[in-house]
Amino acid sequence: MAHHITIKENSYYKLAERINRFPQGASLSDLLFEILKILFSEKEAGLVSLLPIRPFNARKAAKTWNINEEDARTILNDLADRGILLDAEDKDDVVYSMPPPMAGFFEFSLMRYRNDIDQKKLSELFYQYMNVEEDFIKGLFTMGETQMGRVFINETVLSEENSLHVLDYERSSEVIKTATNIGIGICYCRHKMQHIGKNCKAELDICMTFNGSADSLVRHGIARRADAAEGLDLLQKARDTNLVQFGENVRERVNFICNCCGCCCEALIAARRFGFLHPVHTTNFIPVIHAENCNGCGKCVSLCPVEAMTLVSSNDPVRPNSKKAKLEEDICLGCGVCRSGCNKNAIELKTREKRVITPVNSVHRVVMMAIERGKLHNLIFDNQVILSHRALAAVLNIILKLPPVKQVIASRQFKSRYLEGLIRRQKNYS
Repeated sequence: MAHHITIKENSYYKLAERINRFPQGASLSDLLFEILKILFSEKEAGLVSLLPIRPFNARKAAKTWNINEEDARTILNDLADRGILLDAEDKDDVVYSMPPPMAGFFEFSLMRYRNDIDQKKLSELFYQYMNVEEDFIKGLFTMGETQMGRVFINETVLSEENSLHVLDYERSSEVIKTATNIGIGICYCRHKMQHIGKNCKAELDICMTFNGSADSLVRHGIARRADAAEGLDLLQKARDTNLVQFGENVRERVNFICNCCGCCCEALIAARRFGFLHPVHTTNFIPVIHAENCNGCGKCVSLCPVEAMTLVSSNDPVRPNSKKAKLEEDICLGCGVCRSGCNKNAIELKTREKRVITPVNSVHRVVMMAIERGKLHNLIFDNQVILSHRALAAVLNIILKLPPVKQVIASRQFKSRYLEGLIRRQKNYS
């Protein structure tokens, strides 16, 4: 019993509890604590464990930590320099927020080469924690219906007619063109695999961040600033080398797009291992195979990052050994990589019968994820202090727009007569 109490009083345990108040948490294990010990000193772990989920300023941190504001700002800026926190200007102040582990400070720790931490040891721990132990990845990608990421269609392989059905927020090119800031960093996944000798030859300097996240990462030297022209060039380079665009699952102000390979990317590995649980949101397209044009070359099979393509007998009595491609629709991401590699016109893309619904923005996505994972109360009661009126209004506004079943779940988690009253009033007016 004494050992159990000691663990729970440990700063790293308290930090892990703080991380797990967010919808995207981290499963507790010895590996997690070893990772946190590399990224945080024991003192820092204790301080960060006290920080709220919602954005805060140095004054709030100083009050929470019971130190003066200047000392708090020094600590916060150092944490931002290391990618533990993100910061942004808000009128005449600077606000900070702690991102989740993924997509967040786990990736940021390997998005550049650095000597202040042992990146090889950290990579080995990440590999064991995510690729061997798997509880973290399973929890990250398979819980709930709303996931953190979605796949972007390769626009270059769409027919003219299909292109008309692609909305702006579904185009990675449009995300790049409309971003207020663009940052380019090293691919966390391939960098990690490089340290353990399992990396592929795909481009490393190609991980894209946008808008507020990019601004913070660039200012703190974690990513380098790029313009839209370079972003589009890198996007084309990624497509030319059959990488898949996987990005934040929102319509407005997308914060990241990764250019992923099937061998190293955590999201695509999860899609292969847990495909039946739909760990990644697909595009609104799916391949159709024209068997009469397929020569069974198998190129689409080798290109598919989630093994949705296979070769089966063509059942041709004249050529008994001939093969043709077959698609497993349930696990297909609709990325279009198979189409880009087919030179026999045996594959075309069609729109899915049921359109994929994408959350409007990060608040919408986080609220949905919190409801589905039973963590809504953590957003409403942050560090036992109710949110500001503006933040609370944003959360409630999302809840009021949810389907009735989700509203009931939210109401049960919130356990608030106020919320129930709002829901009832909305029903009366609708």
